[in-house]
Amino acid sequence: MLPLPVSLSSLTARGGRLGHRYSRSTHDVLRTRARVTNLSVLLLALSLPAPSSQPLVLLCLVVFLRPRPRVQAPQRRSRGHMGTRRAVRTPWAMWETVARDRKLEGLDHLVLVPGHAVWTGNSVEEGLDEDHWILEPYQRGGGRVQAFVRHILAASDIARADTHALLVFSGGQTRLAATSTEAESYLRLAHLSSLLPSASSPAASPHTPVLRATTEEHALDSFQNLLFSLARFREYTGRWPARVTVVGYEMKRRRFAELHRAALRWPADRFEYVGIDPDGEDAATAAQGELQNGYKPYREDLYGCHGVLLAKRRSRNPFSRFHSYYSSTPEIGPLLNWCPGRPDGGQTEIYPGPLPWDEPK
Repeated sequence: MLPLPVSLSSLTARGGRLGHRYSRSTHDVLRTRARVTNLSVLLLALSLPAPSSQPLVLLCLVVFLRPRPRVQAPQRRSRGHMGTRRAVRTPWAMWETVARDRKLEGLDHLVLVPGHAVWTGNSVEEGLDEDHWILEPYQRGGGRVQAFVRHILAASDIARADTHALLVFSGGQTRLAATSTEAESYLRLAHLSSLLPSASSPAASPHTPVLRATTEEHALDSFQNLLFSLARFREYTGRWPARVTVVGYEMKRRRFAELHRAALRWPADRFEYVGIDPDGEDAATAAQGELQNGYKPYREDLYGCHGVLLAKRRSRNPFSRFHSYYSSTPEIGPLLNWCPGRPDGGQTEIYPGPLPWDEPK
């Protein structure tokens, strides 16, 4: 048999430990390219005049048609998630670059700030300037920007006061004119204002703080603000929160506390809502707008995956972004994909499967 090219004489598997060599079947070798292929030798033998070529033909057929043994690539052990009823396997590559500080293991309180716009400023003084925010027309005037800043201030105060809290700013790249996400812009404003909570790390120098604040940069509406922030808490800390505090508009309290919380089956006694409305906006008009455009649509489409609410999500995703939570938090994969009923009705069925935050029975 003709020799194989040097480059194909052995293979190194990078999917497992370096240096592992795959065994190669004769079937593979015969199909491997060489200066003259092994398959061409067989064809040449078949073309020789009988009967002198018969022994060679038979030998080639035996070798060529020999059953091919199965060879499996080395498997890398998947890393299971802690804190679930059973280990859930996820691709090992998801966690290759993740090295959580041990100080994060003690965090159990999610403090969530839902985003409403994108701040484009570069200094604290520009935080209250509408010209440095990418706003919808209805968000201009009426003290909306001042309310955004007050949400950041209040949430930061809560997180700094509780050493077990993680502050999460949530909101995707919802504006076509934006080069960043809502969440990133809120975090940047909080950072420039020296508001972010931190904790010293036992594994690092006392002068190297561990940030107890992060972003969730995929949510496109209020329901996803809550659901995705739970998943982001799990990504960042390695565990699920024990309690949740949401800081947002007072007019959206019922939407979050009654509808979104119930849709996720989050326990009411571990949920708190801090409401702050704009000072300069007509409260009655704002409440009526929330009722018509937020509360009622979600009451009829609890998971926001049909009709007008789905259309809003699509309009707020101009850059076609996708979240990572199917891979990083597979425990809630079925919940992330839950969309009850069809557009003709039956859109309020509560997700029935197990959840990591279920109360022990």
